[in-house]
Amino acid sequence: MPGQKIETGHQDVVHDVAMDYYGKRLATASSDNTIKIIGVSNSGSQHLATLTGHQGPAWQASWAHPKFGSLLASCSYDGKVILWKEVNQNEWTQAHVFDDHKASVNSIAWAPHELGLCLACGSSDGNISVFTARSDGGWDKSRIEQAHPVGVTSVSWAPSTAPGALVGSGLLGAVRKLASGGCDNTVKVWKLDNGIWRMDCFPALHMHTDWVRDVAWAPNLGLPKSTIASASQDGKVIIWIAAKEGDQWEGKVLHDFGAPVWKVSWSLTGNILAVADGQNNVTLWKEAVDGEWQKVTAVE
Repeated sequence: MPGQKIETGHQDVVHDVAMDYYGKRLATASSDNTIKIIGVSNSGSQHLATLTGHQGPAWQASWAHPKFGSLLASCSYDGKVILWKEVNQNEWTQAHVFDDHKASVNSIAWAPHELGLCLACGSSDGNISVFTARSDGGWDKSRIEQAHPVGVTSVSWAPSTAPGALVGSGLLGAVRKLASGGCDNTVKVWKLDNGIWRMDCFPALHMHTDWVRDVAWAPNLGLPKSTIASASQDGKVIIWIAAKEGDQWEGKVLHDFGAPVWKVSWSLTGNILAVADGQNNVTLWKEAVDGEWQKVTAVE
């Protein structure tokens, strides 16, 4: 499929682009304080809606799984997370506003749908909050206080199936784990244990020499190992691997990009990593049989 140029209509920098489950719509978040919904198809793109409600730059947008309806979350410099619901086609309303954070909310991530409707939020106030929908329409809240005291930049959920479990077996119980990155240059792993979030890696994962800008937990497809990619202001992407549950995480530099790295994103099968860097390059990387990572393509 040839590349397609999409005019977003934003008046300022676009910080995030998120594609919905079916690949039919994009949500974009911008410094113009708005979220835009854009329909995409082979024949082109069309503007469907502009969501206004944030009082500061919108950093990220994230679609919930369609089994929960047409829901989109967004986070902003204004400290708010807004949950948007599509009530009629292309007509959106604010279903809920989470305003628990005292500073910019930099990252949001929906949990795997098997865990229910559950949203993690990382903030410059150092805390991570996790909101879980109840059947009565309310929300339960749990927090990781001072996860990264100087600021949380990114959050990413682990796959819900335990490493090594067959998908859908469910025998081992669903896994509730998060990875986070912060302005303390570290990556941390958290596990929900009897309703309390505890650090699940000792010590914190520390190989970066500047802010961690993004973390992404890879799908595991029944393999015993767990994999996290982290991207940093220091120009490096690091691949962290725990060979099996309970093992120490080992870090390995994928590549030094020579410029800040903003974003890392795994393919659905977890074997290809997309990297966006500060020199406007997007590259795709794949692990070879010998465990070395190779660049397979650059996106023009």
